[in-house]
Amino acid sequence: MALFDKAWARRTGGQFVLRIEDTDQNRLVEGSEEQIYQTLDWLGLGPDESPRLGGPHGPYKQSERLDTYRPYVDKLIEDGHAYYCWCSQERLAQLRADRAAAKSPQTGYDRMCLGMTKEERAKLPGFTENPVVRMRVPDDVELGFDDLIRGHVNAPRPDDQVILKADGFPTYHMAVVVDDHLMGIDTVVRGEEWISSTPKHILLYTWLGWQVPRFAHMPLLRNSDKSKISKRKNPAARLMWFREQGYLPDALRNFLQLLAYPILGEGQEVESFESFVARFDWADIATGGPVFDLKKLDWLNGQYIRNLGPEALTSRVFEYVDRMGQAQEVLGRDLTERDRSIVRAAMPLVRERLTLLSEALPKLAFLLVNDDSLVFDADSVAKLKDGADEIQHAAVEVLKGLDDFSADAIQAALRARLCDDMGVKPRLAFAPVRVAVTGSRVSPPLFEAMEILGPQSTLHRMQRFEAEMKRQ
Repeated sequence: MALFDKAWARRTGGQFVLRIEDTDQNRLVEGSEEQIYQTLDWLGLGPDESPRLGGPHGPYKQSERLDTYRPYVDKLIEDGHAYYCWCSQERLAQLRADRAAAKSPQTGYDRMCLGMTKEERAKLPGFTENPVVRMRVPDDVELGFDDLIRGHVNAPRPDDQVILKADGFPTYHMAVVVDDHLMGIDTVVRGEEWISSTPKHILLYTWLGWQVPRFAHMPLLRNSDKSKISKRKNPAARLMWFREQGYLPDALRNFLQLLAYPILGEGQEVESFESFVARFDWADIATGGPVFDLKKLDWLNGQYIRNLGPEALTSRVFEYVDRMGQAQEVLGRDLTERDRSIVRAAMPLVRERLTLLSEALPKLAFLLVNDDSLVFDADSVAKLKDGADEIQHAAVEVLKGLDDFSADAIQAALRARLCDDMGVKPRLAFAPVRVAVTGSRVSPPLFEAMEILGPQSTLHRMQRFEAEMKRQ
């Protein structure tokens, strides 16, 4: 919602307003407001007006605007568009149960309190001293409206919705209409689950004599099995999860755009926010229930990583490692300045292989561990072919006499001895060397890694591995 809100605001020279709608005090979750700020800032989708930034229409938190709503509720009561309801929760629950038992098609409130005074209602069962206020929906309520995305839409008939709760807090329906009018909101963007509420909101605008804004109801995101994404069941519904996994904010922003908007052109999935804004049109939004495909996001994130220069990528990796404390997890200690120098030198070796920022340090950890602490992966050792010990011994002897320890010189010397002289195919010739130097049969480019390690560490590791193979 924020992405498309902000794109439209930028496209039209408007303002993107962040309002905290916290009138349902029972549903407040500690830390959720802070998470909204962090997420929008991280994605580069920060608002123009908000509780933190302020603005000409504050306060921007509904719980701080309670005095604003009551006069409009009173006006609706005075004009006959709303009424007090003294029905207890127990009475309403029994009403629902009786209808369910009778398989009645009726839903919503039965208007028992309509036209009654408090005294009259108190004589009947299911009375409570603290009433709510309900809007009185006319029988001829208009159910159709024009949507910027969907065209003409018909919604189901609404019931007499509560607009002021017994605790004095307005419901979403009342508060959002009042706030949108007072804050000058002319385009309301929300999920398609609110389509059924739109006729109620249009009624409130009309009754209060206000201009009805335009509505755009976005499609709901779906899991790969087409089920609705649940915040309780799917960690990806919490956007900061992506930051914790090592996704880049620009990639995630781009991905969210692709879920409901056509690509720039054939094969042009990668697009800047500025380009998206320049061509934005509500009519182009797809309404087919977009699927949140993490594999597509992984691919897109990899594209963004490879579009970063080595220095920029290294900076992003360090920021991630430091923020997440990843060095302690991977190495059992914090990064030293020497470690950071090695990572800077080695980043070009893994850049093309990264999908997430979180993968960089584990892929380069073999360069940072003590030579005697390097663990030789048992499965990698087991898959080495017969003759690996002879290859390893020959490789050690070659490297001992090498004056130029650059990647090209290392490769040329090993290829001449192992492949040309011994007749071993390169894939088999370099496998034991790779395990000795990196601990695994799969690693970043071998000869460049050996150059970064230097002759002393490289030979120490290779001799350790040679000795280990002799013991087996």
